[in-house]
Amino acid sequence: MAKGKGGRRGDAEGVVEEVDGGLAQLVPDRDRARAWTLLIDGAPQSHVDLDDPGFLSFEYQRRLGHVIDLVAPPGKPIHAVHLGGGGLTLARYVAATRPRSTQQVVEWDARLVQLVRRELPLDPGARIRVRSTDAREGLAKVPDGWADLVVADVFSGARTPAHLTSTEFLDEVRRTLRPGAVYAANLADGPPLTYLRAQIATAAARFPHLALLADPTVLRGKRFGNAILAASDSPLPLPELTRRAASDPHPVRIEHGRALTDFTGGATPVTDASAVPSPVPPASVFR
Repeated sequence: MAKGKGGRRGDAEGVVEEVDGGLAQLVPDRDRARAWTLLIDGAPQSHVDLDDPGFLSFEYQRRLGHVIDLVAPPGKPIHAVHLGGGGLTLARYVAATRPRSTQQVVEWDARLVQLVRRELPLDPGARIRVRSTDAREGLAKVPDGWADLVVADVFSGARTPAHLTSTEFLDEVRRTLRPGAVYAANLADGPPLTYLRAQIATAAARFPHLALLADPTVLRGKRFGNAILAASDSPLPLPELTRRAASDPHPVRIEHGRALTDFTGGATPVTDASAVPSPVPPASVFR
């Protein structure tokens, strides 16, 4: 494997490089000519297909894609904020499916951003601005009522930092959203789902309309996995969201209304004073 700037590089083997968050690996997809999987310390973070940025390989990213598709009429440009960048997969997806969209990505790992920009370059015509700073600090710089969509997909060491789980954080999210805009969060939890229930209760304290997309086995507390929470101050397009989720290669269940309230089991909203990071995934998740 040939030496490269800041790490080891090789076309067949991919790219291995130290970044601020750990050891980053870009592994080539054997089935897609210019596609790569990004891993940090062995944990899969993103999949990027440079030839087809509208392709979403990871299940949780496809579920976020379903939400993104319904934020506005098909093809209509939007203003989007992405908290957590990874391989910039979802920003690329928005740029491909909604040309002329204006996007801001907040990714604290500056060395990861440099690696992704160098090895997986963005379309120069895409209106994507990347800021290397803390997600909450970056969100504070977004103007009031600017965003049609805010996506939170922030993991540090495979855990979402505590300060991105509170009502105070969601107050900042709501400040940036236009009326009718959507907040979408990638939440990871396993049995007994204490973290997930608390996050739903926290969102319910700030948004009147919620929907949760997750594998039924995760919702039953049978295994660790991802759940996508969508929230808005206006009714969500539940029938179409349900149809898209059902037609996904890995169908998911959508909970909303009373059923979602019951699912929280009386969990109380999280504040900055009581916030904790998301739980550590079991080692088996990444095998």
